[in-house]
Amino acid sequence: MFEFHTLSEFSRAHCIGICAFLVPANLLLTLHTLILTVLGRPQEQIVRAAGIACIPALLMVLHVFTWWAIGVVMAPTYILLCLGSVCLAISIWSLAHPTSINRLLNSLRSKASIAE
Repeated sequence: MFEFHTLSEFSRAHCIGICAFLVPANLLLTLHTLILTVLGRPQEQIVRAAGIACIPALLMVLHVFTWWAIGVVMAPTYILLCLGSVCLAISIWSLAHPTSINRLLNSLRSKASIAE
């Protein structure tokens, strides 16, 4: 049986450890998805990487919601929610429209090389 209260208490009791794992995991896995997209890797690899990157992003959002459920509304909760949401959005974008994100990243890369 799934007990939301017990899971929420666990999430809040181990917040530092959970965030210490989820923040770098979100950043690295989302970066991995972007790199695979820019390199033009097969769609199967991009789908696998984006699917895996969605897991810590969703966990981060759910972790923040457990804090909001008890009324803790502070800057770190908003920052972590933004991080999880942006990583989730990038992963979903890579799944839904890999060509458009590839064009965007390649144009940014070309503009950066022109500026140098």
